[in-house]
Amino acid sequence: MDERQPVVVIGAGPVGLAAAAEIAERGLPVLVLEKGNTAASAVTEWGHVRLFSMWRDLVAPAAGRLLATTGWRRPADDGYPTGAEWVSAYLEPLAAALGERVRLGAEVTGVTRKGRDRVVDADRADRPFTLRVRGADGEEIVEARAVIDASGTWGSPNPLGGDGLPALGEGAAAGHITYRIPDLTEEARRSRHAGRTTAVVGRGHSALTALVALADLAEQEPGTRAVWVVRRDGIGDAFGGGANDQLAARGALGRKARRAVDSGHITVVTGFRIQRARVENGGVVLVGDDGRALEPVDEVVALTGFRPDLSFLSEIRLGLDTTLEAPVDLAPLIDPNVHSCGTVYPHGAAELSHPERDFYVAGMKSYGRAPTFLALTGYEQVRSIAAELAGDHSAAARVELVLPETGVCGGSGLFDASPAQEGEGCCGPSAVGTVDAERALPLA
Repeated sequence: MDERQPVVVIGAGPVGLAAAAEIAERGLPVLVLEKGNTAASAVTEWGHVRLFSMWRDLVAPAAGRLLATTGWRRPADDGYPTGAEWVSAYLEPLAAALGERVRLGAEVTGVTRKGRDRVVDADRADRPFTLRVRGADGEEIVEARAVIDASGTWGSPNPLGGDGLPALGEGAAAGHITYRIPDLTEEARRSRHAGRTTAVVGRGHSALTALVALADLAEQEPGTRAVWVVRRDGIGDAFGGGANDQLAARGALGRKARRAVDSGHITVVTGFRIQRARVENGGVVLVGDDGRALEPVDEVVALTGFRPDLSFLSEIRLGLDTTLEAPVDLAPLIDPNVHSCGTVYPHGAAELSHPERDFYVAGMKSYGRAPTFLALTGYEQVRSIAAELAGDHSAAARVELVLPETGVCGGSGLFDASPAQEGEGCCGPSAVGTVDAERALPLA
């Protein structure tokens, strides 16, 4: 294999850019391919959401060192940025510092081995990867010595259907459904919810954030109501660890969501698994798999998590867990039936490897359908992968991360108040949730 060929990173989000900084610091050629026209284009889409993490945990180590050479001014460690602030103060400057190593408007539509489909064994590992890339000028092929897929899951939200498939009629009702936390500071979006009834489907941090925003809107706009639709038989631990949460902002969100539910503006429906979405009289009627039908609502906010898009990896030999769609060695460590954020062991190249040598999925996409990803986890992943690709196996195997405990991870923070402004605090290291996609939302 030609060592002059670059390591190609798919996606210029927080983890993809961190990977590029780690690889560049190791002296290896690297190329980041981003389908959006700006770096961190997915983060920009949820720029109105405030992160759980303080700035001290949102700057990847190698990225910080690279930025320091440019005269960049690091934000104060104890601030909680919004997604938009994370982009403008860190991610865009990082992409600029990486320079021509980041290509925007370059969508990867396929990955394979040069001259080999996934069936052929002969000298497979000695062949470079080829990536089919679509840009403004058409398609081209880019060769790579290794590939890190850090494309995330933002483009693949889970559907309304309680069985993992789109609900019957979900497509026909698309004009009433959004799969993102609404930005109620935008007049057009606000008008869709003010004085109207909105169903919020899901129980992760994205759902809590949406409920808090709608309860606040109800205080300002009479007639505004929310219906919280939960698949489980009860709310359970949806509000998280409260004051005991080592992520103070996450604990504050849970407390504020509880108050929002107690305010009377939110009706809670539990044990409801949606089978059908029926457009009726200008609204949507949600029907459960037990035949129950809810009262019509004007809008539906579906925040049921995300899933990885594996379609462009069909010619790569992936070793994925059959349940989570995460690497087989990683899956037992992140099973949401067993682990919260803090009980997930830090992991790296070994756990993220696939039968296809020198191919890795990193960042939120590496967790498949598991809802517990933190930005710090992604930074540790790519530090280890870069070390492995550089031949520094001891560094690749070394653990350099301690994660915070308590609460369900992966979600967005509040639109406004910081934990300190909430008047209640917690201590301990903090990190950003992804999207719950949080699978909740913000990532990283």
